Amino acid sequence: MSSLRISKALLFCVTVCSSLTPSNAHAQISAKPILEPTVKERIHPVRIVWKSEIGDRISNAESLLKKGNGQADLNSGNLCVLKSDKDTKPGILLDFGKELHGGIQLVTGIWPGNKPVRVRIRLGESVSEAMSDVNSSSATNDHALRDFVTALPWLGKLEFGNSGFRFARIDIVDTNATVILKEVNAMAVYRDIPYLGSFNSSDTLLNKIWQTGAYTVHLNMQDYLWDGVKRDRLVWVGDMHPEVTTINAVFGYNEVVAKSLDLSRDITPLPQWMNGISAYSMWWIIIHRDLYKNNGNLAYLKEQKDYMVKLLDLLVTKIGDDNTENLEGKFLDWPSSENKPAIHAGLQALMVMSLNAGAEMCVVLKEDAAAAKYRAAVERLKKNIPDINGSKQAAALYSLAGLMSNESANKVLLDGRAKNFSTFYGYYMLQAMAKGGNYQQAMDVIRTYWGAMLKLGATTFWEDFNMDWLPNAAGIDQLVPAGMKDIHGDFGAYCYIGFRHSLAHGWASGPTPWLTEHVLGISVVEAGGKAIRVVPHLGDLKFAEGAFPTKYGIVRVKHTKLANGKVQSDITAPKEVRIIKN
Repeated sequence: MSSLRISKALLFCVTVCSSLTPSNAHAQISAKPILEPTVKERIHPVRIVWKSEIGDRISNAESLLKKGNGQADLNSGNLCVLKSDKDTKPGILLDFGKELHGGIQLVTGIWPGNKPVRVRIRLGESVSEAMSDVNSSSATNDHALRDFVTALPWLGKLEFGNSGFRFARIDIVDTNATVILKEVNAMAVYRDIPYLGSFNSSDTLLNKIWQTGAYTVHLNMQDYLWDGVKRDRLVWVGDMHPEVTTINAVFGYNEVVAKSLDLSRDITPLPQWMNGISAYSMWWIIIHRDLYKNNGNLAYLKEQKDYMVKLLDLLVTKIGDDNTENLEGKFLDWPSSENKPAIHAGLQALMVMSLNAGAEMCVVLKEDAAAAKYRAAVERLKKNIPDINGSKQAAALYSLAGLMSNESANKVLLDGRAKNFSTFYGYYMLQAMAKGGNYQQAMDVIRTYWGAMLKLGATTFWEDFNMDWLPNAAGIDQLVPAGMKDIHGDFGAYCYIGFRHSLAHGWASGPTPWLTEHVLGISVVEAGGKAIRVVPHLGDLKFAEGAFPTKYGIVRVKHTKLANGKVQSDITAPKEVRIIKN
């Protein structure tokens, strides 16, 4: 830039800035502030999992377990000191007690030289991941940095990172350096919203599973509704269906759902499929039907009409002359992805489910001709029932779509019980088991399958899990003992191999809405919750109680099994809500 241009720029700045008072300067700078929907909470570590054993290179590490104030100061003593030399560079691994989404905050003290010192920070959803290098057991920095080097200021505070993690390892990078740490905090980022729904019973394991599913989805309710807080941190519409069902049962209405559905619609011009997967466009239709059923927002449903009708019409064109689906972008879930006959059968069922859902909404929207067209398309699809090829995923969808008897579907689903379940389609397997009247068996599967993750140290539910991984597997909250398997690093497949595996995936939350719907027995009969049916199924439980949010307020139930085996139900509801007890 020439000196003349620089002078003009300076003159403009002086002229404009001198005309601004402090108040109107602020108004011009931030006339339209963008407020984040999330809050930030400082969380201190609860234990030291590991520290390098190199003499006196680390001292007073336990001071990091004290709850701090996030402020550097001149007077605090007894701080954690890490010293490196040319041969040794100390490190420490901290546990924040639970999976969270956010970053890490380091508050520093006074060290010799007054110069910044570089440290390496590794975040992990498991101890093993936090101890790993990128590209070790498929550890990555995909989507969110979890392994990086940064400089720490002398007597200051900085925050780094934006990921999903529970554990953090910190190592000095520079030689002959000293780092003094007053605090190491996790800065958890989440929506500060109340848990309006609840579940409590005589089984503490089921209670914990319900809460863990709710918390898993809560973490993923960020700017948009994500699939996972570490990976992929994206809006995957199919993943959203179990998540939205959980949100309906736990939080009631939340704007993140519509925001995410609208994003998916707006970035997917027809005839494209959402996320490149035809099933995910169909889940978008089903989610809207369920969303309207729960919140009764007709104005919002009307906003979807144009796109939805065109999408439904597109689906009708994908029915071949032989009355079977002829879709592109074929996918159900990862564990079924190599079973092509099962995928074909599952998509046939999803076509029926989505066209039926579309017909229901068209009736609400007074588009009767369109509703009749979609019902006629369903009747065509029912004339051809492809073989499920032994797939529990396809059997579940067939049951829910009415393409297979509940008895036949449950024979497949109950074979091996929790074997060949998946965290995503496990929800539909549980739903089909309930439809077949196998409530107790479904509760046992929940205890076995989702309970196994809790026994391995999970505080959120995982992208996938296989019962075959269990033998000789160490938990995620410990250094793997010699001779044992690393449940995180040694397993996984497809996109979730090793440490790339997400351990906080919202599609795994299925037991939460399932327990609300089938054990508490709460289901919405009329849009917006104007009518709620309550039909509990306690199985081997002595009691179950909980709450369900509606637009009119909270419905509360308590079911107690009496000595004669009968169930006594106490129900309270807002006056606008009609309760049906059969």
